[in-house]
Formats: sequence, C-alpha cells, structure tokens
Amino acid sequence: MELVQGIHQIKIPLPVGALDHVNVYLIEGKKGNLMIDTGWNTPEAFSTLKEELRNSGFDFKDISQIVVTHLHPDHYGLAGKIRELSGAKVALSGIEAGMLDLRYVNLDVLLKKVLHLLRSNGVPQSELSQLSEASLPVRQFVIPALPEIKLKAGEKISIEPFEFKVLLTPGHSPGHVCLYEPKRKFLFSGDHVLPEITPHIGLHPQSGKNPLGDFLNSLKGLMELEVNFVFPGHGPAFSGLGQRIEELLYHHERRKSAVVEVTQDEMKTAYQIATEIPWMPDAEAISFQGLAAWDRRLAVMETLAHLQLLVSEGKVGEVVKDDTKFYRARG
Repeated sequence: MELVQGIHQIKIPLPVGALDHVNVYLIEGKKGNLMIDTGWNTPEAFSTLKEELRNSGFDFKDISQIVVTHLHPDHYGLAGKIRELSGAKVALSGIEAGMLDLRYVNLDVLLKKVLHLLRSNGVPQSELSQLSEASLPVRQFVIPALPEIKLKAGEKISIEPFEFKVLLTPGHSPGHVCLYEPKRKFLFSGDHVLPEITPHIGLHPQSGKNPLGDFLNSLKGLMELEVNFVFPGHGPAFSGLGQRIEELLYHHERRKSAVVEVTQDEMKTAYQIATEIPWMPDAEAISFQGLAAWDRRLAVMETLAHLQLLVSEGKVGEVVKDDTKFYRARG
C-alpha cells in the first residue's frame, strides 16, 4: 500500500505473540529502492512480502539496500534471504552488528548469561529453565546476515529524492536506529515509538546497563525534531509525535511509582516485584502468573530496567545477599 508518494507499507504477518504483523517499508528511489525492516523468516511472511511487492509493481531485484532498525527477529529475520534474492546491501547499526553472533549464531554463551541474570534476580529454580530458554524458538525465524554497512548516528542515506538521517535511539535495543527525512519531516521509528502499544524495555545481557534511561533520553531527543508523520514498526502511521512521547514518558513514571510502592516495606528481588505489579496496565490488567513463559521473562527484565533506573536516581537501594540481588525503596 502506497501511503504517500514513493513510500509503500507492507504488513507482514507474525507467527507468534500478541502482535499480528510488522510493518515493512519500501522507499522508491530514482537509482534503487530502500527497504526498511524485513519481517520473520516464515513461508507465510515471505509469500506475503513477495506478493505485496508484486502488487506494487516491484520485485526483490529492485531492492538495492535494506536498513534493519534493530536485530529482533520480526525486523531482521528475512534480511539474509532478501539479500540473496536481490543483491541488496544490508545495513545495521554498528552496535546491533556487534550483538549478532551471540544472539543468533553462538547462542550458548548468551543463554548462560541470561540464566545467571534470572537466577541472581530471584527467579525460582522451578522456572529457571523455562524462562531462560523461552527465546530459543525464535531462532528458526532468522537467517543470520552480517551487514555490509554498519550505520553510525548522524550519517546520511540517500535514495533520491529522499535523504535520510540515521538517528541512534537506544532502549528497545541498544543499537536501535530511526530514519529521519528532514525535508518532508518523516520519521521511520522502528519499535522506538509505536502508536498503540508501549515498546518493551528490558535489562538483559545485551541491553546495556541502563536501557530505560537510554530509552527515555532518546525519546526526549526526538521531541526536538519537526515531524509531520511517523511510520512505525507496528500499527498505523500517525502524526502527533510529541503527544505520543509524552504518553510514553508518563507510562514509565507510573511504572516506576508502582515499583517503588511495592518495595517500601521490605527488600525484594526483581522476580518478587514483578509478581506484585500489574501487567498490561494500559489495557485489562493481567497478573504475572497469568502470563506465558516468554512474557514472564519479559516482565522480569522490564522490572529490572525500571529498578536500574530507580537505583541510578537514588530512589531505590540495591544489596546482594547469597548471590541474589534485593531492592528496597529509599526514604
């Protein structure tokens, strides 16, 4: 579907999870076309992408460059296959490129780190294996592809008549990038800003020390841009970027308050805290135990991200006892 002249959106179905599709964008250029994100590597996703490209008058050979906003499988999974068919160059931020091997190739080291993180933050032995290995099924949806281009903040990508500026927007993933077209005031936001849901921000072995702090700072940086339309990784294109950012900032203030509230009276692990705060708070609240294993893992990591920010702000204290971390509100 051509949203505006030269910008096509393709909705690629997702095989699992709460979201039913990811948005792939094809940007028409005079000397080649740019694809932003790719979808999962499933037969249905590939078939949909091929058919929708054909319906818009394109073929894979018409793609000259692929920019992947971040390494998550719904955005990166088909990059290798599309490159084989098109000869396009794959571009990732240097940070995401550095994460690729542990994420999708030599996974054993990362699995051990995840296991240690969960154990040291109070996940019971009975749940450790299930939660630490919850991400393994997604490997089948990714064809690892080393990028030919490692993007840096501030560099330009020219697809005449468009010229995009690369914005490094860490948080959802440490090397996440957005693309900004200043002449038309278009922002391709990946999963950094979404119109209908809050991006997951979790602390894990590849997230950096303070992913939520990084996310909030990069959100505030986007508020300085003039943006007419946002083209997100999920959901419809939208306007009103500033208002949406304010909503996201407010959401995380509420979550921080919820974490502080349940740590007022005694020290608790991140797992204990996660079990005591509501999930899906912007919709119908769900208890922690009502979540699937993958979502419980995300909940613990999201709780850790909020705790790390609160510790850095001096609002929560952290102690280690018998190799387990405990947290309690200060004051």
